[in-house]
Amino acid sequence: MRSPSTEGPALPPTPHSCPLSPGPAPPAGPRPGPAHRASPASAHPAAELMSLPSTSPARTLNPRAPGERGRCSPWASGARWSAAADGSRVQGSAAVSPAGALGSAAAMGILEKISEIEKEIARTQKNKATEYHLGLLKAKLAKYRAQLLEPSKSSSSKGEGFDVMKSGDARVALIGFPSVGKSTFLSLMTSTASEAASYEFTTLTCIPGVIEYKGANIQLLDLPGIIEGAAQGKGRGRQVIAVARTADVVIMMLDATKGEVQRSLLEKELESVGIRLNKHKPNIYFKPKKGGGISFNSTVTLTQCSEKLVQLILHEYKIFNAEVLFREDCSPDEFIDVIVGNRVYMPCLYVYNKIDQISMEEVDRLARKPDSVVISCGMKLNLDYLLEMLWEYLALTCIYTKKRGQRPDFTDAIILRKGASVEHVCHRIHRSLASQFKYALVWGTSTKYSPQRVGLTHTMEHEDVIQIVKK
Repeated sequence: MRSPSTEGPALPPTPHSCPLSPGPAPPAGPRPGPAHRASPASAHPAAELMSLPSTSPARTLNPRAPGERGRCSPWASGARWSAAADGSRVQGSAAVSPAGALGSAAAMGILEKISEIEKEIARTQKNKATEYHLGLLKAKLAKYRAQLLEPSKSSSSKGEGFDVMKSGDARVALIGFPSVGKSTFLSLMTSTASEAASYEFTTLTCIPGVIEYKGANIQLLDLPGIIEGAAQGKGRGRQVIAVARTADVVIMMLDATKGEVQRSLLEKELESVGIRLNKHKPNIYFKPKKGGGISFNSTVTLTQCSEKLVQLILHEYKIFNAEVLFREDCSPDEFIDVIVGNRVYMPCLYVYNKIDQISMEEVDRLARKPDSVVISCGMKLNLDYLLEMLWEYLALTCIYTKKRGQRPDFTDAIILRKGASVEHVCHRIHRSLASQFKYALVWGTSTKYSPQRVGLTHTMEHEDVIQIVKK
């Protein structure tokens, strides 16, 4: 065996001296064997280094296999690796924890999940083969949106109150983008002066006003302008939409010069928070049970939902025992609304302002759209027709009372909802009057002849006169 002095260049430190876990260092002298002899292929120290066998019992980094790409050898790049106390690998002075990297990748926010599901729904073709997949995606989307609307438990800071006390016979909410004329409309229709200026976000809180029309006091709420993304909380959007859920009618104020962009964006924002505009509640009977599985029936032919799709949607909500009865042909979205149960169905009036800045052809096109009214707050055009339409959408009736032997009192009317009965009139006058009720005499369009003797179940109509006789 030759001596170290005649061997040639000294060997560099072996790569096995820096494993993930410490181990004994190899001997410093030359190693016997054919790999130790100098040859043209192993003349370079690095080449001879790669041919050394492993003598360390510790766990080592596997070198890159021949033909394998993307894995970097630590000794090829000059990087130095060591082991941290928590098991993470340390390169230089920066530690990368595997658990932390996986946790940050898995903890995707609710907004990102909603965005991913919406993109998946948009790129999925609508046909019979994908209806189950789309139904599950819509169910997940409704669940995530419900989680997004839940108030945060950690936010306990007290701020300025946004909602106002409900007063009057009905409540109307003004919703729209900034600078479309909401505050100007409130100042024209009520005695309340709301600040109006030529810049956006002039109104920063809820300003109430009262419209006196046909003997009724209608509360009108001027809400701050909402922006795109209001359902996620941008620009106090959640507070604005929460107030809108308590209204009887929504007036969506739109800028006639902006086209249909504002209307579609506002409808999307309200739809995502459970407000259904100009729609009726689906005629679906749904009742969760404690056992017995899922009972599915329908009284009509279903073209949009099937029993399998209904079961998949219920399983997504962890409902395995329920009774479902379809009385009309409903879509999967409407069935999800019935399951969630917190949807609000309210009428909406689309009001296009600033018609003095567009052509007559465009005004005529907008006015012929359903549920739409064109006005101009600057020139005070068509405001009286808007009040008539608002009264019709509120579905209010005026009932006048009459004492025996006296003329009716037409100065003070009782305002009730359309379809109210004599019993509702008694409760409105005094809560104990219905128990002392004997009969009533009614004059008006709801009777066959005047006066007509009726009972508690008689339905009253607009501008009827009633005289109540007690026992």
